[in-house]
Amino acid sequence: MGQGEKLIASNRKARFNYELMDRFEAGVALQGTEVKSLREGRCNLTDGFVEIIDGEAWLVDVHISPYSHGNRANHEPTRRRKLLLHRREIAKLHSKIAERGLTCIPLRMYFKDGKAKVEIALGRGKRKYDKREDIKRREADRETHRAMKR
Repeated sequence: MGQGEKLIASNRKARFNYELMDRFEAGVALQGTEVKSLREGRCNLTDGFVEIIDGEAWLVDVHISPYSHGNRANHEPTRRRKLLLHRREIAKLHSKIAERGLTCIPLRMYFKDGKAKVEIALGRGKRKYDKREDIKRREADRETHRAMKR
């Protein structure tokens, strides 16, 4: 993490389920109660993905819990949230998602200089045998580290 960043939530499963490629940092258009809820650290990125509709990027199925001290003007937890990206970045994402069958997923959400940001990445879904290879590689690394300690 860079300087002045406060991590809110990270999507650890994304690294296991997807082979990650290009990464982007995007701002998020939020309502007031969403920001307060994020400051409490109440966010879940696991089911989220990015959708591009009419030249705009939207963050879909990211759960930000309702603010605990909110009133009737509280937000809906899984509403679509607009991502703030440059037009060129959106065009690049759109072309890669459409052509190669890639998915755009959120990796982590954080505050940077007081503004909510989300790190998104293009990813290709891993097959079951790819995941098994990752697990075998991780186990082998652990065994070598244990042997070196002794």
